[in-house]
Amino acid sequence: MFDLLHKKIQLSSFQLIILGFAGVILLGACVLMLPISSQLRQFTPFSEALFTATSAVCVTGLIVQGTGCYWSAFGQGVILSLIQIGGLGVVTIAVSFSLLSGRRISLMQRSTMQEAIAAPKVGGIVRLTGFILRGTFLIELLGALALLPVFCRDHGARGIWMAVFHSVSAFCNAGFDILGTDQNPFPSLTEYAANPAVNIIIMLLILIGGIGFLTWEDIVVNKWRLRRYRMQSKVILLMTVLLMAIPAVFFYTDLTELPTGQRILAACFQAVTPRTAGFNTVNLLSLGGASNAVTMVLMLIGGAPGSTAGGMKVTTVAVLFANAFATFRKREDAQMFGRRIEPGAIRSAATILMLYMSLFFGGAVIISLCEQLPLSLCLYETASAVGTVGLTLGITPELGLVSKIVLILLMYMGRVGSLTLIYAAVSGKHLSPAKLPQEKIAVG
Repeated sequence: MFDLLHKKIQLSSFQLIILGFAGVILLGACVLMLPISSQLRQFTPFSEALFTATSAVCVTGLIVQGTGCYWSAFGQGVILSLIQIGGLGVVTIAVSFSLLSGRRISLMQRSTMQEAIAAPKVGGIVRLTGFILRGTFLIELLGALALLPVFCRDHGARGIWMAVFHSVSAFCNAGFDILGTDQNPFPSLTEYAANPAVNIIIMLLILIGGIGFLTWEDIVVNKWRLRRYRMQSKVILLMTVLLMAIPAVFFYTDLTELPTGQRILAACFQAVTPRTAGFNTVNLLSLGGASNAVTMVLMLIGGAPGSTAGGMKVTTVAVLFANAFATFRKREDAQMFGRRIEPGAIRSAATILMLYMSLFFGGAVIISLCEQLPLSLCLYETASAVGTVGLTLGITPELGLVSKIVLILLMYMGRVGSLTLIYAAVSGKHLSPAKLPQEKIAVG
């Protein structure tokens, strides 16, 4: 009995990831509750602090209080810190502290880091971590410097903080902004809808953060020699271009009330931001039903694995399409860029699709029943939450406690990954190698 009580608890990589995110969220919520975190120096209810902390760590952007007008400078700093931790990943931050302190990185830490950033192997993971940290802070610094002239022109000295905040928020695909006022607490970037510099800089930061750390490495090492890229990097870059270009043309046909120049900017921005940044430069309520449906699809797809973006991931969708094409052509194996896709990847992609659709639809049904709202509105919010996007049709701040808890759970599951949660739950359980008899079943 004594030995059992003192036996060390062995946690798997997946369990460390989900517990790390949960711990940071709870710590952030406790700090945001303090009077120093709000402009009015009052205690913030735990439910609102927890929602904000979850949204920040899960780099979502859904909020119940205006970030720019409710939270103090200290509170905004806490939110930005949570965004940075969530964007890079709790494990990446923990490993970086170990590196800075000169401590040796254990095999367990390397394995956990590999799972956190979707690296193909454990070897070279410490070097990759250093590359990620240097690249992240360099890109965020350059983004802040590029935004500085516009924000300083409009907001004076406070523009320095605003440039830093929005650069980090955009790169981490978080969608938080601090442009709100008491009269308009949730403006996002609508006042800069006609500003090419802000639009282009924010879009570039979103895209760079969303293509994934391993794709960065391929670009830095191989530059324009595309044939040397990993198959995964090729798939990510191709899907990124397609998922930006095709929706942009669609949104352009819907935004007919805008002048041509602003219309092009708004269409491109609206194609980029649902995957999965959450900023908006146009009034989302002015978009048609078809545009909202396309936006929801983009929100669910998300960015690349091992990136600051959420969602099902573009590689998941690419694998499912490749498998469908193989079925249409009666091929035994799915193929992409002259490479065969392993069956395990196809099974995982199908499982991820089923899990995300279940969370997306199930959460919307619960919120619709609790709030007596149209299901279409609720589907938009749950797609935004589980895809860790942050776009909203305006109902999130008015939701009741049960509905907010549903969104909190969806944001958390969307960030850590539904498969990660399942693997964490079954870790340590020995699966039987025995196979059951096989029998055919008709599908389709």
